[in-house]
Amino acid sequence: MFLNPREEETDMSTTGKQLFTTLESNGTLTVAIEDVSFPDPTGNKVLVKMEAAPINPSDLAILTSAADLENAEYSPGKYVATMPEPFNTGSKARHGLKLPAGNEGAGTVVAVGDSDAAKALMGQRVACVPGNAYSQYCIADAAMCLPLGDHTAEDGASAFVNPMTALGFVENAKMDKQNAMLHTVGASNLGLMLTRICQEDGLGLVNIVRKDDQVDLLKGLGSTHVVNSSDDDFTSRLRAAIDETDAFYGFDPIGGGKMVDTVFKAMEQVAVGKMKEYSRYGSNQQKRMFIYGRLNVGQTTLSPSYGFGWTLSGWLLFPFLQMAGMETMGRMRQRVLDTLTTTFASSYKKRVSLEEMLTKEAVTDYRTMKTGEKYLVTPWK
Repeated sequence: MFLNPREEETDMSTTGKQLFTTLESNGTLTVAIEDVSFPDPTGNKVLVKMEAAPINPSDLAILTSAADLENAEYSPGKYVATMPEPFNTGSKARHGLKLPAGNEGAGTVVAVGDSDAAKALMGQRVACVPGNAYSQYCIADAAMCLPLGDHTAEDGASAFVNPMTALGFVENAKMDKQNAMLHTVGASNLGLMLTRICQEDGLGLVNIVRKDDQVDLLKGLGSTHVVNSSDDDFTSRLRAAIDETDAFYGFDPIGGGKMVDTVFKAMEQVAVGKMKEYSRYGSNQQKRMFIYGRLNVGQTTLSPSYGFGWTLSGWLLFPFLQMAGMETMGRMRQRVLDTLTTTFASSYKKRVSLEEMLTKEAVTDYRTMKTGEKYLVTPWK
């Protein structure tokens, strides 16, 4: 381990609090804070004193999932809930495993391994993706740490998952030679970033929202195609937006329900309207949607209403980055850092400590995943 030269000790034992989540085969979900000893970092690893970590929808997959939080047992730094079927059986692979949680966060590097990349980060504030960010300390790979310079930990806490995902959508669209796309949760933190990116890159974007104030928010950012799914004329407005932009390519974090089906229908109706001859097989227009989340944990409903020229698939950030390669990932990371407080700025509804994030009030609130109401965990609060 490489220590700050000002430190005299040659061996360092670091202890701190960390959150763990365990699901048993009988459906008992236990989420609790424990005291943990963190090993000295070696090689390309660094030890980060965590200062801030967001609660993203992707974190809730193991933090809460579909557990009955209303009737859970709550105590300081812990809750015990029941996971209903079929969600418990569907999570069989994790039964009995004690898992850390928190995909990303930011903090200060306090100890490093012996690689040059690790040593270069000593004493720096970084954003990182350790997978156990709900902790007072974490071990992270130097290659996945983004030095924040003069930015605060709160600025950098959400510097990876949402920004890189939004950029990933745009990069994926460009790879597939698309000039426009559609996003079904336009007013989310990620959606706001995507709106700014598409404007900067000259890419058409159709945003779907649920409320009038979200329409106003996006139009205030300059979005020209915003449709409200709560309006009586939603489908006709959606068709018009797709027609104007040629957005036959989209991303959906809802997952369950009929939203993807609704979008495919609108895409097909626009495409059929442009056909010169009738075909019993529908249009030749390729329509593609990616599901990248499960805000609705129910079934995804599809109907035979859009011919055969459609594709529905999943989208995950890390497989995309592996496919895109290090050069593309490096360019994306630099873009995030350059505009961290503008294009990629995040906002938070509430800041909570590790203990506060496990209270009934907090858990039942952030589990609803309401647009624009993200929580930030501050482990040393």
